[in-house]
Amino acid sequence: MLSRWFPAAINTRPTEWSRAAIGMALGTMFSVWLCGQVFGLEVAQHLIGPLGASAVLLFAVSSGALAQPWSIVGGYLCASVVALLVAHVLGRTLGSACLAAGMALVLMCWLRCLHPPAGALAATLVLAAPSIIALDWQAVGAAMLAGSGLLAFALAYNNLTRVRYPKRTSEPVAVIPADHSPVDRHAITAEDLKLALAEMEAFFDVTPEDLEQLIHASERNAKRRSITEVLSGRG
Repeated sequence: MLSRWFPAAINTRPTEWSRAAIGMALGTMFSVWLCGQVFGLEVAQHLIGPLGASAVLLFAVSSGALAQPWSIVGGYLCASVVALLVAHVLGRTLGSACLAAGMALVLMCWLRCLHPPAGALAATLVLAAPSIIALDWQAVGAAMLAGSGLLAFALAYNNLTRVRYPKRTSEPVAVIPADHSPVDRHAITAEDLKLALAEMEAFFDVTPEDLEQLIHASERNAKRRSITEVLSGRG
């Protein structure tokens, strides 16, 4: 039973860990510096928590659905607007901060821009430092500038380090195996996976297209293994 508490192995190499770590450090520093140039360093440093969390997604799991550009832009916008509305109506208390995070989550789901660090941003802006409170609605601009700066850095850094970003969900998926064998009409497709994900009614940080590629790659590997086993048996 205790083994269930241990996480699964991360399917990436240490070189990728280093690439993501460097990107996260530089990207967060750049976004804080950029925001600080316009709104002051004290304001920018107050946003470093949500920015650091966003950086983990943007540089370590950039192919995930929660790390795509609309997720961070829309998520930060929803969180900052909701947070300031709640702060003006209900005041800046712990309860209103938690309420703002929950309301931001509902809005992000509705607008299809779910981004977990935006929940932290909503709570952060409600329980804000005096420097951010003084900005009033300009705090939305500060949050958006910091988030956009981080996104811009991620776009440049990921592609320069040979990690394609953003992930285009509309791109065609290669379903024909490398050996050009016919595709089974009963093979699982992205549409099948979309229906399955909808039936499960839960959050999954993966696109149907990614799952389809993974399934077809697994099928090819299984076919190659089966052929190798047959040939070795004959030998």
